[in-house]
Amino acid sequence: MAGSEAVESGAAESGAAEPETAEPETAGPKTARPDTAEPEAAAKRRPRLRNALIWVFGALGGILWGYDTGVISGAMLFIRQDITLTPLMEGLVVSGLLVGAMAGAGLAGKLSDAWGRRRLILGAALVFIAGTVGAALSSEASLLIGARVLIGVGVGIASVVVPLYLTELAPMEVRGGLASLMQLLVTVGIFLAYLTDYALAPAHAWRWMIGLGVLPAAVLALGILTQPESPRWLAGRGRRDDARAALTLLRGDDETARTELLDIEKTLAEERAATQRLTLRDLWSPRLRPMLVVGLLLVFFQNFGGINTIIYYAPTLLTSIGFGDNGAILANVGIGLVNMLMTLPAMRLIDRRGRRPLLLWGSVGMCAGMAVLAAVNLTPLHHGSLLAPLTLFGVALYVAAFAASWGPVQWVMLPELFPTRIRAGAVGVCVVFNWLFNMAVALVFPSLLHAWGAGANFVIFAVTTFASGVFVKRLLPETKGRSLEQIEREVLRRGDAAPSPDEVSASTASVS
Repeated sequence: MAGSEAVESGAAESGAAEPETAEPETAGPKTARPDTAEPEAAAKRRPRLRNALIWVFGALGGILWGYDTGVISGAMLFIRQDITLTPLMEGLVVSGLLVGAMAGAGLAGKLSDAWGRRRLILGAALVFIAGTVGAALSSEASLLIGARVLIGVGVGIASVVVPLYLTELAPMEVRGGLASLMQLLVTVGIFLAYLTDYALAPAHAWRWMIGLGVLPAAVLALGILTQPESPRWLAGRGRRDDARAALTLLRGDDETARTELLDIEKTLAEERAATQRLTLRDLWSPRLRPMLVVGLLLVFFQNFGGINTIIYYAPTLLTSIGFGDNGAILANVGIGLVNMLMTLPAMRLIDRRGRRPLLLWGSVGMCAGMAVLAAVNLTPLHHGSLLAPLTLFGVALYVAAFAASWGPVQWVMLPELFPTRIRAGAVGVCVVFNWLFNMAVALVFPSLLHAWGAGANFVIFAVTTFASGVFVKRLLPETKGRSLEQIEREVLRRGDAAPSPDEVSASTASVS
């Protein structure tokens, strides 16, 4: 540390002086040595810089995720001009990313436990690069679909391991804001994709639309090489010295690092002392099943609340009410901007107000937005002059509420719900279902839209978002201000006590 180095340097200098010629100091009062203050200030700045770089490089996978998710909506208009696509092939091109994401998320848990979080993020970046180059150079449908599936594998891996990595590196007091950065950068990626589509649409340059995704992937691959491995993963692998060195680098204080490492090791020791070793199979056991159910319901309500219908089909909705193609794409850019900007308040409030209040208010706003859209489509307003402005208002209200709550909070809470030993695998299970739910909505919504019309679908989403608020109020625990180890020990204590269903209900009621 800089402070100790300064002390040792001063001792060495005093030792180098010749005692027989030294005279007592009779001059004026001692003054602080500038060469000591500056290293101390620099030592305090180093952890801040290190944490800032983690924000940049660790969560950059979110931009890739968002960009590759959003760019296809505009690119598809021009892909069909170069590559012959049947309606089924078009669906496969769009949903191929989601299929790959399910596979990547399913693999990410075990791979991150075996390889480490940092190394797997590097692998995801390389997969992004390979898939993006393949998609941009595709000359036929099968190659394009295969490349999209490969990109999806990278997206799925990043969706599991990046939030996990950020959560395990972040100090407790800023953990929510740091992990929610992932969702912010997803929205940034979507917004950049919409802007790219709009800018390149006159040239019909769909290959450039897709190919520009290589740039953030390359930055992520190079940047993650400069970051430390997760201290919790290192401690779990028995690499105590490496874990302490990483914590000291991150926290900037050896004593803080030692205390945090002892807490991590205590948790790991308690797990090893358990009568039954924790595995993914334990997720289905009575003691951990409640947390699994909470995690699955969290991803269910985020997807079946209707956000994917807005992200994927907003231009279709707008053109159906009279917008031209360029006007619909430009309005879509506006929706992407709202999505991005409204994520910022969530990052500030998630560790101040807590996870549950954000989700509750988000459910209220999302339900109100869907109610407006349902009313516009099911009442005489559908044929009036207020149709377009009310539709834009309803979409904007819904997207703003989602971006400020359910969007980022899911990715913060998922890693907080499960014990360290199975955290990666458990989050992986939930994220696999996240992509499954995502794909189900994306595939089913066009058929439901054709069969029932927009109004009935918006009513369904209004009911679902209302139910999401009930779920948060009755079942979801608050994790704000508690270390991962504290949350884990409470989960394990509940399992050891083997509470009855009535006791579980009473416990969740007291939490809410």
